[in-house]
Amino acid sequence: MSPLITVDELRALETAPVLVDVTWNLAGPPGKEAYDAGHLPGAYFVDLDTELAAPPGPGRHPLPTATTVTATFARLGITSADTPVVVYDANNAMSAARAWWTFRYFGLTNVRVLDGGRAAWQSAGEHLTTEVPSGGVPGGFVATPGHIPVLDAEGAAAVAAKGILLDARAPERFAGEVEPMDPVAGHIPGAVNAPTGANVTESGHFRTPAELRERFTALGVTEGADVAVYCGSGVTAAHEALALESAGIPATVYIGSWSEWITDPTRPVATGKD
Repeated sequence: MSPLITVDELRALETAPVLVDVTWNLAGPPGKEAYDAGHLPGAYFVDLDTELAAPPGPGRHPLPTATTVTATFARLGITSADTPVVVYDANNAMSAARAWWTFRYFGLTNVRVLDGGRAAWQSAGEHLTTEVPSGGVPGGFVATPGHIPVLDAEGAAAVAAKGILLDARAPERFAGEVEPMDPVAGHIPGAVNAPTGANVTESGHFRTPAELRERFTALGVTEGADVAVYCGSGVTAAHEALALESAGIPATVYIGSWSEWITDPTRPVATGKD
């Protein structure tokens, strides 16, 4: 099953999924404001900073605790591992992908991302609402970590040395020419730059699996290669993992990413476009 779902496929589902709006903006305004202004009917809001991440340190978006995610599952009415869940956002699935990855890490098995997000829903002639759904279930599904693999800094370095470590950030951040978020500029030595913007079309839809396979093959991803991804803080890395999954390429996320890598001054830093 594809990790993506189209608007038509969403409308055709016999069992209504739990809809989750994960709109988030790195530099603001808060995603909750956009949700309050209009969201898909029945959608709940999940806050990336407080429900899909723990407080910073080390790294800007470390994994949340299982207790936090369990509370979120209960609020959303998720009762089992295979409860169907569809996540979306208003920004090319950048934050929805973090929910997709995090929910799977904590045990959900039926999570998909709405391809094209809120814009695709509206383009299909569907309406938004300001109504907030009620719900929640006492004692919902209990989140447990580790259902998909995750890398630490040492694991990321090992993949960079012997496999393909993809850096999902913009080229100028990868090269160390600018760094708007973190105190050190550059990239993990041996990493290959693969900006997430190239995963989607101008409409915000993901490129076809064939196009994505072609893209990642050109970046050095070969059959059976050990592939991992990272970004600045573990958000857009999930978007890259989603694109790779759509292309049929398994990949592991270094969730701490660059903001965690640089907390140890003994770790090497590379600059330049290669």
